[in-house]
Amino acid sequence: MPAMMPIRRLHVLLTTAIVAMLTLVSLSRATVQDKSTQQAPPSSPKVRTVGTVKSISGNSINLGTDSGSEVNVLIQPSTRLLHMAPGQTDLKQATPIQLQDLQVGDRLLAGGTSADGGKSVNATSAVVMTKADVAAKQEREREDWQKRGVGGVVKAVDFNTGTITLSTGTLSAAPLVVHVSKQTIIRRYSPDSVKFDDAKPGTLEQVKSGDQLRARGNKNADGSELTAEEIVSGTFRNVAGLVSATDPGNGTVTLTDLITKRPVTLKVTSDSQLHKLPPMMAQRIAMRLKGGASGPAGTAAAAGSAPAQRPGEGQAGGSGGGSRPGGPSDFQQMLNRLPAVTLADLPKGEAIMVVATEGSADVPSTAIILLSGVEPILTAAPNQASTILSPWNISGGGNLGTGDSP
Repeated sequence: MPAMMPIRRLHVLLTTAIVAMLTLVSLSRATVQDKSTQQAPPSSPKVRTVGTVKSISGNSINLGTDSGSEVNVLIQPSTRLLHMAPGQTDLKQATPIQLQDLQVGDRLLAGGTSADGGKSVNATSAVVMTKADVAAKQEREREDWQKRGVGGVVKAVDFNTGTITLSTGTLSAAPLVVHVSKQTIIRRYSPDSVKFDDAKPGTLEQVKSGDQLRARGNKNADGSELTAEEIVSGTFRNVAGLVSATDPGNGTVTLTDLITKRPVTLKVTSDSQLHKLPPMMAQRIAMRLKGGASGPAGTAAAAGSAPAQRPGEGQAGGSGGGSRPGGPSDFQQMLNRLPAVTLADLPKGEAIMVVATEGSADVPSTAIILLSGVEPILTAAPNQASTILSPWNISGGGNLGTGDSP
């Protein structure tokens, strides 16, 4: 018996040693795996970005995205770079293009991995629509808006049936019913811009009574209804009052609202139209308003009424815009014939009427049309003064997306 004790003790010691060794091996493997996991870099997220080429330097393309930011698209030797013409939807129809063929103003859709904290994209593929292609498509679609576009003020919206009742701005014309479907492209003007290229994707629920709206599509036989392929709408302000201050350096004008008696500060940009009504014209409008002949019928000769312009024609800061055959006077053309003024020409106490963007809590309203020399009108019809410019019609320029909007 005494001779067996060392053997048992040896057995116990060997067993303990083996267990300890196995434990160390397991811990070692776990540690190696843990270090391997920690050292492996996380996979970069896949991204897609679309916008307009602003500059090109080597293999880096500075892209102004449609969301308003900028990103550098890095073209690698392995990047699949393709050219697609407007209207093409299948990449099989695309043709290879070289980096040196790209130009500022081209449209680019890049796909790849995000880098530099989201400031860059390592492109694995990039699809290009050239500036010339975009311009040609814009022109075709502007012509289509001219032929099949309508515009006016929203009178009612029925979300259940997807219909919008539109007043086109003439007393003789019956309201137009615009049908909106799931296939209709819906856009909404930015709160601080009347330009079409600043409009954002929207929903029918955003459209409300009093909005300005443009629609493009096919009318029925009697012209009372239109099936819309695309609509763009926005809310705009009509303000009338007396100038209390101007700041040409910062591009602002402050007026005392005729109705609320409160100060209103508006931005004035290079796109804002500032004009002065000649005294005789202001007197004629005032007489018509005082006599009860208000609205488009009573003031058309002096103040015009809304033309059925398409987006892209006669933008708020531009010139021109054609009138409809057989339609009312072109309000845009009337404005262009009036003398232009600047903020420096608006003294304190000057009576003005303004159409402005909706604005927001963070962004002040921007003047679209500012008309001075209107004191006779404010005196004759103070309750109508804020809406005397209501015949104006939304119009904008530029391109919203990759060529599928005017």
